[in-house]
Amino acid sequence: MSSGSGRRRINSLQQEERLQRHGSGSRTRNKRAVSAQDAYLYALRVAYLAYLLQPRQKRVQHVAAPARPIQRSSTSVNDLVKDFSLIRDSKSTRFPHGFMAELDKRMTGVLMGKEKRQEYADPVVKRTFAVFLNVFKAPQFRKSMEKDRRVEDLLLIFFSNATKELQKGKDPADDSWKLMVDRHVALFVRLISLTLRDHDWVRDRPELSSRLETMEKKLLQHDQDLTAANQRNGGAGGSTIEVEVPRSYEVKDMPLVLVVQRIFGISYSDVQADIHRYKSVWTEKAALQDLKTYQAHLSLMSKKTLNSDDFDLEDAYEAWKHQEIPDISQMILAIVQSNPELAKSTPGGSLPQFKPQAATDPSLPDSSRSNSTDQGSSYVIDQPVDMSALSIQDDSADGDAAFTYIPSDPRSYYRAIVKEALTYDLADNSLQPTEATSESPSIKLLSKQSAELLNEIALRWRLPQFSRLVLLLDVIREKYQDQEISLDTLDAAFNYIKEPPPTDKKSHRMSHVPDSLWDRSRWTVADYALNQQILTGLHESLLRELYECMLLVYDAKPPPLGPLMYVLNNHIYDDPIFTASPEELDQFTEHLRQGLRQRAADVYREMLAKHIPETKEEWEFFHVIELGRAVVKLCEKIQKRYRKNPEIMGVSPMMCLVEEIFPSYAADARDLVVRIMDVAHSKGEEVPVSDGFDLYKELVEIRRIHGDALPKQNFAFRIEEHLQEFVWRWIESTDKNLIGWVDNAFKADQFQIESQNPVPSDDERHSVSVIDIFRSFNQSIEQIVALNWDDDLQYAKFMTTISKSVGIGLARYCELVEQKFMREMDRLTPEQEAAATQTKQEKWISMAKEFYSQKEKVEPFQFWPESLIKLNNIEYAMLQLDKLEREVNVDACAEVVQKYAPPPAQRTRRPDNYVFTIKIIEAEDLKACDINGLSDPYVVLGDEYQKRLAKTRVIYGNLNPRWDETIDITTQGPLNIIATIWDWDTLGDHDCVGRTSLKLDPSHFRDFMPREYWLDLDTQGRLLLRVSMEGERDDIQFYFGKAFRTLKRTERDMTRSITDKLSSYIHHSLSRRALKAMLNRGITVSSVTSYFRAARPQSVMQAPTQRDVTTALEPLFDYFNENFAIMKQTLTDPAMIMVMTRLWKEVLSTIESLLVPPLSDKLSQQRPLTQQELDIVFKWLRLLFDFFHAADEEGNSDGVPMDILKSPKYHELQNLNFFYFETTEDLIRTSESMAAATALRQQEQSARLNRQSAPATLGPSFGGAAGLVGMPTRKHKTIMLSRNLGTMRKAKEDKRKEAQADPNDDMILRILRMRPEAERYLKDRSRQKASFSLIYYVRLNGSGTD
Repeated sequence: MSSGSGRRRINSLQQEERLQRHGSGSRTRNKRAVSAQDAYLYALRVAYLAYLLQPRQKRVQHVAAPARPIQRSSTSVNDLVKDFSLIRDSKSTRFPHGFMAELDKRMTGVLMGKEKRQEYADPVVKRTFAVFLNVFKAPQFRKSMEKDRRVEDLLLIFFSNATKELQKGKDPADDSWKLMVDRHVALFVRLISLTLRDHDWVRDRPELSSRLETMEKKLLQHDQDLTAANQRNGGAGGSTIEVEVPRSYEVKDMPLVLVVQRIFGISYSDVQADIHRYKSVWTEKAALQDLKTYQAHLSLMSKKTLNSDDFDLEDAYEAWKHQEIPDISQMILAIVQSNPELAKSTPGGSLPQFKPQAATDPSLPDSSRSNSTDQGSSYVIDQPVDMSALSIQDDSADGDAAFTYIPSDPRSYYRAIVKEALTYDLADNSLQPTEATSESPSIKLLSKQSAELLNEIALRWRLPQFSRLVLLLDVIREKYQDQEISLDTLDAAFNYIKEPPPTDKKSHRMSHVPDSLWDRSRWTVADYALNQQILTGLHESLLRELYECMLLVYDAKPPPLGPLMYVLNNHIYDDPIFTASPEELDQFTEHLRQGLRQRAADVYREMLAKHIPETKEEWEFFHVIELGRAVVKLCEKIQKRYRKNPEIMGVSPMMCLVEEIFPSYAADARDLVVRIMDVAHSKGEEVPVSDGFDLYKELVEIRRIHGDALPKQNFAFRIEEHLQEFVWRWIESTDKNLIGWVDNAFKADQFQIESQNPVPSDDERHSVSVIDIFRSFNQSIEQIVALNWDDDLQYAKFMTTISKSVGIGLARYCELVEQKFMREMDRLTPEQEAAATQTKQEKWISMAKEFYSQKEKVEPFQFWPESLIKLNNIEYAMLQLDKLEREVNVDACAEVVQKYAPPPAQRTRRPDNYVFTIKIIEAEDLKACDINGLSDPYVVLGDEYQKRLAKTRVIYGNLNPRWDETIDITTQGPLNIIATIWDWDTLGDHDCVGRTSLKLDPSHFRDFMPREYWLDLDTQGRLLLRVSMEGERDDIQFYFGKAFRTLKRTERDMTRSITDKLSSYIHHSLSRRALKAMLNRGITVSSVTSYFRAARPQSVMQAPTQRDVTTALEPLFDYFNENFAIMKQTLTDPAMIMVMTRLWKEVLSTIESLLVPPLSDKLSQQRPLTQQELDIVFKWLRLLFDFFHAADEEGNSDGVPMDILKSPKYHELQNLNFFYFETTEDLIRTSESMAAATALRQQEQSARLNRQSAPATLGPSFGGAAGLVGMPTRKHKTIMLSRNLGTMRKAKEDKRKEAQADPNDDMILRILRMRPEAERYLKDRSRQKASFSLIYYVRLNGSGTD
């Protein structure tokens, strides 16, 4: 609206009044129904007039004239590129980056025939392009072009190469090739423009695109001369002479008349008769008279034409009139041109001459229409005509004279004709529908011929374009309401009306679309009101159809709603002139919602009758499940069906279904389940667990949907409360079968690596049994997880119980694996098997031979791959258990149980089971049972009923063995254990070294603090045990921790068994005998003689060199390498590092025993080493450190990590070097100062604990002497610290930090054991340590930490 609301001439009341007047279409004074005959006659006369006014070029024939010499001229390319060179620095006229590569591809496509445009298929064009492409691909030229990117450089090079190529073989006098150069350069410019357009570079360089287009036109201005003369005029050659053909007045020559004949169903002869009957009346003169009369009425603003009263805005009327006046003039000129005699026959004033440039006004239609199309309008001006004698005045004096071609009510007549045309075209089977696309379906509407006829009629009757569209839409509305057309046709009609008129590529006719076509403020009031009525009527019809379709949404194959909603949204609601009150739409929405809910209730009753038997005794879970699945399936189908559009007119089919069907199902399912379970219990039967699980899954899904849809309404069925029985029954069944699964998996395992790779990866170095058992564990847990149990406390209890079963299964697997592993490791070697058949005398002879031969070579132990795979299995089991712990989310389960647990004051029940952890540390001063004065001791623990509980490994040739092995014993009350030390013999029975016993009473461990016991044997010597206790708790963290500790101990025992096979040679290579042998290598006979002759002792040997020290360890290194090579083939890298780490600990222990005796309050018979011996030992330690670290020249290590090598034990040995040769007095002083510092730290720690808790009180009584009950030690590693790999690593790191941060004097006390003068101090220091431990224990216990 250019003039704004202030220029509105009427308000809404005036508009209603105007619509009621007969002047709403100012030429409708005697408005009546239009008969088909009247519509036919008016359509026929317009179609006949189109024949009379046929453009002159359609009535001429071209006769070939004598050929004339072709006048050729060419264009200078230098002139064409001058515009580019003048602005060479302008960025907008340069080629974009990357253009040269794309142009190269495009030209290559031309040469290969891939270019679809026909003009590039000419072989001569390809030859010219090929010559240029060779130059274009030259590296130097290409580099220059990509740098400068100037248009003129590229064009000049192409012009130069085209000129050279096209003038080859031409006569010097023949210059016809020059025009070919212009054409080829034009094609090259066109290819450049196409490349820019295809890559969207035109938008950034509009000036470049414009200049290229101008250049192409200039180059092609002589292109018509490139065609040979014999190819023009249909092969006749030369020019033509126009000869006019007279009219036949036959219907067959009248295209539009044939269209009228078809759509009205009139016979050919009747139409021909009507033409002859009215031929004298339907003349060009009558048409000219109609236009002159219409022009006069338009000037007078009479009711015969549209006037200002028909428009809502004065501007709209003026704009229409401004466009109408030149259109009438153009039509008059077209008639006169068709029959120039009309201009001479009418005297009077003159008419302005035709001006072709008038079309430059954008507000006017294009008047320079070409005569090249056969479908052009009848109002086409071919050439200027002398119309000086033509009068523009109406010859009729009667202002009310009727028109010949224009009916009294053009709108009604036009609508009637549109209806006839549309009816005929829709029924015409020969009319092919449009092709279906992804955006629009296949449709049939108006044929091309009908559209041309209607266009001709509207032009003759001066119907505005918007009136034509509205009238067409009104016909469409009527046919749709009468169910004569489909919804797709209605949609196509809307799109047909909304799309701009098609542009004729040849004539450019209708290239300008008037603004009034889309600006409804410029429409007439009648068209505006009719459009509103059409939309309102269609809206009501569409809503009725939508309601009927929506009631079928729950059917198997409902009608689609998308097309209906598309038409409503895009063509009704999006139209700004559509008016509907929100109350009406809300009323429809509520009506639709109630209808859908009623339909949902009917659907549920149908499902209930289908899936639930009528007899109650026949009810089963299966029926409830099937009903639930039917409900869920229907909901899923509806949800999927309307996923993209969940709401339709504010109503969700899914939500209506859920609101009605789910509460009903919840109540029915509850009653059904209770009834089914009551019947089963009364019969003494159990409903299958699988049925309970299936039912739970269905009910949970339904409850989830119910919760999403109805968040404020509780689900009527408490599912977990009624169905938890099935989970507990399943867990109980799983627990019974778990041991059997483990046994079967173990029996079926051949313990072989199954891998397709030549060198298996670490992930493939285990066997199938460990995979099978964890598959069973995971399936058991996944079965519960898959239920998505919605009660956190119940779920945590489920997981706690199943974790206990997992721990039992793993313990059984560890037991089986370790037993078989130990049998394989304890097998006799070939030498031992041979020795078993020797007599006693033969054994003595063999021992003597070995002694005198000084045999150094020791064969490596032949580890079986299946034995090492078992160790890999344990490592893999720990990784899988850790993964399982994370997936179960153990900490969260424990937190939930703790959250719902009763307060501590109400937990009066004590644990039913107690877990005692017994660590068999060491023994000292054992009885010698072998002929060499040593023993091969191992410990067996049993109960009072002689049931074996545990057995340690064998320590060969040692009277002070150290085992450091840990076992767990579970008991419900006090238990007496008997520890027996046996001497292992290859042949015959094993000898008993000694026995002792200990009572494990839970009442002595109420503080859960560990205690150490020195137990005297019944023969001689004593045994050191460390005992701790934990109450076995029904706790998921406890069960996982216990399982982890079982795996870790099994792994440690198996690793120790492997290293024990190598430890004997380690002890042999790092022994005092080896030291003595190395020092004796430098003694000769002469040196011995001089030694005895000397008056005083003197050193007769030199200290061994570094090479000697290294050479002495080479057999040990070779032994390690040979064994490592065997293990490396099977063990994983972590397991290999673990074995090497264990060996390193064995090395440290061996060197430690070489330097000092074990810690005790008694003197030792072991003598201290000399300085030379000590130096050799520490050189050995350094060499072994480097060997186990296995670092290359760049410092990359493939062995034991540095932090493990530098353990607290390693640092203790390093520190030993500083105290080893100190005097006894200095050592005692140092020990006392360190003891005082330790006592001070314990007091400070105790004080901190007291400040943080209640006042210290004496804890539980020891029940006797401390030595009998055992002395408390530092806090032990509880099972809770072993619940996953993360907590185990943290505990290990804390232990390392504690050892480094809390130095003690143990190493000094061990040195003092080799000093006889320190005997009294050792006993005093032992009593002092016991006292400190007792005081610390009492304070710690009293601080409330128990």
